Amino acid sequence: MKNNQLPLLSKKEYSDLHDALHYMKMHGLKKACQLLSLPNTAKKAELIKQIIHFIKTAKILTVPKIPLRSQAKNYPMQPLEPSSLMLYGSYKNDAKTRSFFKKLIGPYFHFTAFGIDWLNNRWLKGQPPTYQEFVNFWVKEKTRRKNIKVKPKDEWMFIRFMQQTKKSESYASKEDLMKKWKKLQAKKSEKAFQLLKKAKLKLEKL
Repeated sequence: MKNNQLPLLSKKEYSDLHDALHYMKMHGLKKACQLLSLPNTAKKAELIKQIIHFIKTAKILTVPKIPLRSQAKNYPMQPLEPSSLMLYGSYKNDAKTRSFFKKLIGPYFHFTAFGIDWLNNRWLKGQPPTYQEFVNFWVKEKTRRKNIKVKPKDEWMFIRFMQQTKKSESYASKEDLMKKWKKLQAKKSEKAFQLLKKAKLKLEKL
């Protein structure tokens, strides 16, 4: 296949697809991957990245796997202590762990996307951090973000929609907002599948 035949969609269509995919639920993204004969067992962000990569290159993106040295099954049981390793398969975002972090950081601690992203990155590198290392990073990053405006992640479409719609329609009830969200979500999902089917058809003709 020649590079001038890629991506499989126009620039406008690609942009629309990128936007629409971030509104979709997991089962919709899994169906989208099946349509393109792509693996569909990764997390939401990875599935979207995989679809987008395929549309741009017509190649399957290898989803990175967490190495054994970051997994709990490769270590004895780790107690919930500052010096213990945070391991994939044993670390949990639960009330017990949240209470533990509040003792180390303060009552203002809460689970954040930037914390989870950092942790996943360490796992993928095969460098599981200790709980104390996570605390040090979280406090430093939380302080840094007080002074800068961080762009919301594309995966936060639901939160962004709720915040923006609530501002423009302050009278709307939570039920009304949810109805609007589900309607928009269905519309975006339909648009995504239209574009994906078009891309697949073009690929089959090449």
